[in-house]
Amino acid sequence: MGKQLTKNGQIKLSPSALSLFKECPRCFWLHYKQDIKRPSGAFPSITGGMDRVIKDYFDTYRGALPPELEGKIKGNLIPDVELLKKWRHWKSGLEYIDDSIGAKIYGALDDCLVDDGVYIPLDYKTRGSAPKSGDSEKYYQTQLDTYALVLKVNGYPVKDIAYLIYYFPEKAENHGVVKFNIQPVELKASPDNAKRLFEEAVNILKADMPAVNKSCDFCSWRNGA
Repeated sequence: MGKQLTKNGQIKLSPSALSLFKECPRCFWLHYKQDIKRPSGAFPSITGGMDRVIKDYFDTYRGALPPELEGKIKGNLIPDVELLKKWRHWKSGLEYIDDSIGAKIYGALDDCLVDDGVYIPLDYKTRGSAPKSGDSEKYYQTQLDTYALVLKVNGYPVKDIAYLIYYFPEKAENHGVVKFNIQPVELKASPDNAKRLFEEAVNILKADMPAVNKSCDFCSWRNGA
C-alpha cells in the first residue's frame, strides 16, 4: 500500500479517502491497494489562493468572529493560533489511531470554533455559485464527521454540529475588485459515523477487491461498459 502505510506498518487514511470509500469501495480499494486512481483534471489554483487569504483573514479575529458571521454561527474562533497552525497541517494535525485494526485517520482542519468549552469544526469552501440544498451533506459530511472524531479522541469535547463557510463571487467592481458572498451552513457532525466508516474502510483494504459498482461511472469506464 506504499504511501498509505506509516513507518510502523499502520494503514493511514484521510477524510477524502473515507469519502472515496463511501462513494465506491472498489475505486477506493484500487486507489490504495494497487495505486490505480481515478482520472483527474488540473486542480484550480484559485482555490488554494482563496484558502490562504481566508485563513489569514480569520486569524485576525482569533477569540471572536469576523463581523459578517456574528449572529449566524455558534461560538467564537479558537483563540490559540499556534495550536490551530498545527491542526491545519496534515503532518502535525489531529489523528485517531486504532491499534486493534492497525490503522489511523488524520485530519487537517481549516478552523475551529469554541462554544462554552465545546469545539466545533469549521471549514472554508470556495465555489462559483451558491451551494444547492443537499450539496453540503453529499460532498462534505464525511469530512466534518472525521474532524469531529479526531477532536473528540484527542480530548476536545465536541458538539453534534459543524460549519461550512462558503465563498462565491457576486460581482466585479472598480479596480478589479471582486465581491464575494459569504454563506455559512450548519451540518450535523457525528464522530461515531466517522469511526464506523473508518473501520469499514480498513476492513475493505484487508479483503479481496470488491465487485464492480454498477452505479459508479468510473467503474463502468474502467471495465468498458
